[in-house]
Amino acid sequence: MKPILNISAYLFVTLSDPAAWRESIRSQASALGLKGTVLLAEEGINLFLAGRADEVRRFVGWLRRDATFESLAPKESWSDDVPFGKLLVKVKREIIRMKHPAIRPAAARAAAVDAATLARWLDAGCDDAGRPVVMLDTRNAFEVDHGRFAGAIDWRISKFSEFPQAVLKHRASLEGRTVVSYCTGGIRCEKAAIFMAEAGVENVLQLDGGILKYFEEVGGRHFHGDCFVFDARSAVDASLGAVPVS
Repeated sequence: MKPILNISAYLFVTLSDPAAWRESIRSQASALGLKGTVLLAEEGINLFLAGRADEVRRFVGWLRRDATFESLAPKESWSDDVPFGKLLVKVKREIIRMKHPAIRPAAARAAAVDAATLARWLDAGCDDAGRPVVMLDTRNAFEVDHGRFAGAIDWRISKFSEFPQAVLKHRASLEGRTVVSYCTGGIRCEKAAIFMAEAGVENVLQLDGGILKYFEEVGGRHFHGDCFVFDARSAVDASLGAVPVS
């Protein structure tokens, strides 16, 4: 086992005072020697942290002791070194910027499909109702270029705030199929699925936990390439190991 535990997690939950959480989270994470980024907003929390396993898990345990974050479910991977240079804890307008404030995942989650079920559907070419399944990549184009699900739709967006307009432009092409939105860790595909459903796209699901959870539970089945991550590792493969720099 490699010595450094990396976690990524998000939770859409209403925070009445993100600034107060910023100070307590920064203090706790710093005391435990963790590095990475924590984003806070009124809509919730999004974090990427790394450090010694016992310290990382102590931090998660501390955070989940508060009822606000008790359902936080980090995804884990391991590395030889900490892939972050410092600790940043920031308050933002959104924890993932979409510029559609009416999309409020904390009020109601988007319908989701778990990794094992999705892999079974992709094996069969259809969902349990017999509808063809199409994978929709909600990530930026440069991320998609590192790897994606076989046959996935890629609208070549350069930032997530472009996604809503792309949906409206291509909505008709999604009709009659089960659309599964996916992203790195789940946060973008959750907002994406809610927006699509509200825009009138039927049979929309998010991939629960994103690519990282899929790799953890299923491996690389139906996925071609690696998954880009926003740290010094650059990308991880289906075993969740850092991709060697060529």
